[in-house]
Amino acid sequence: MSSPPATGLFAEPRHRVGGGWIALFATAWLGIWMAQLTPIQLLLPLQIENRLQIENRLQTGSGDAAGDWIGSVVAFGVVSGIAGVAALIVFPLTGALSDRSTSRFGRRRPFVAAGTLLFAVSLVLLGAQQSLVGIGVFWTLAIVGFCILTASLTAAISDQVPVGQRGFVSGWLSAPQAIGTILGLVLVTTLFTSQFAGYLAVAVLLVLLVLPFCLWMPDAVLPRAERARVSARVFLDGFWISPRQYPDFGFTLLSRVLVNTGNALGTALLLYFLMFGLGDETAQDDLIILTLIYMVFVILASLGAGALSDWLGRRRVFVFAASALQAVAALLLAFVPELSVAMVAAGLLGLGYGCFLSVDQALATQVLPDPATRGKDLGIMNIATAVPQAIAPLLGAGVVALFGGFEGLFLLSALFAAAGATAVARVRSVR
Repeated sequence: MSSPPATGLFAEPRHRVGGGWIALFATAWLGIWMAQLTPIQLLLPLQIENRLQIENRLQTGSGDAAGDWIGSVVAFGVVSGIAGVAALIVFPLTGALSDRSTSRFGRRRPFVAAGTLLFAVSLVLLGAQQSLVGIGVFWTLAIVGFCILTASLTAAISDQVPVGQRGFVSGWLSAPQAIGTILGLVLVTTLFTSQFAGYLAVAVLLVLLVLPFCLWMPDAVLPRAERARVSARVFLDGFWISPRQYPDFGFTLLSRVLVNTGNALGTALLLYFLMFGLGDETAQDDLIILTLIYMVFVILASLGAGALSDWLGRRRVFVFAASALQAVAALLLAFVPELSVAMVAAGLLGLGYGCFLSVDQALATQVLPDPATRGKDLGIMNIATAVPQAIAPLLGAGVVALFGGFEGLFLLSALFAAAGATAVARVRSVR
């Protein structure tokens, strides 16, 4: 695909972004992570569990579905897996379309607005669903909105943030993930305790927190004369990035897939692990405690490691160490399944994943093949973040069902994290 020269709109940014830009960017991500991870961690599993209990009561006359907890995990995994397939398509497609958008409002802003609206409306409708089919449909639509929104926001980093500041700025993409998760869990377990109210609350907060950045972020307009003319075949071919021609892009993408899958396997079924693996009678409360521990270490690691990697000019060593920490945390959960050990593992997992999120995002922006297709290329990279979160429950459910417990799940999580560390060690163009 022919590309405009790397001047003007497509040149590497040179001017550092200010504190106001970073604050609005972080606020937007706070709303996004709250809206995505609160359902994954609590609302969606409970909604599916309640639905299965009702079906069990109708079929057997008993309201006790505890004996079929593996069926609940599998149902959650199927719903998440379907959404993951949608994300696989939407992420790079949205990025490519925003790269070529000539809207007078800018290249990224229209997609941020559209994605936010679709995400929020789908969450509200999801909260009203009483069937597994309805839950699957509207969660998939919510993930489509999430993909449209986040593909455009991550492209804004490459568009507007210079390389020497990307580790720090990426930390403000990562830290809100932990804050959003714990804040969302607290809101839906203390203030908005009904199913519909919980989904409505995170949907409203999503819109309120993303709107300021959408309105006030600078977003250059692509003149029609500078938009490359390509055929549909060339456009579609652009979604294939040869790992032979761009090996560092390939290894970075592979490490992202592996590490994010490992992290998702270790966290996506955490509520089920507490409820059924440990027999925890206060599983929802303990989930909040574990998430709070995780949050503190994610924030410390993402902001500290991101800034330090900028100062040292090094990325790979941080990503390698982050992957190793996640593997250790997963092994602890596998071999010492106790609540106190789970708290230690939550800290290690947060430390590793926080470091990974900030530094790996900066690394990803430095291995892109073409400045004119940043949105599309980062959309492909984003597949490695969202899709593992979507398919991990299904993969994890299969492992739990196969082995009848959670030990195999956490061993697999450790294996993926270790493999991710090996992959990032192969990147050569970035230190």
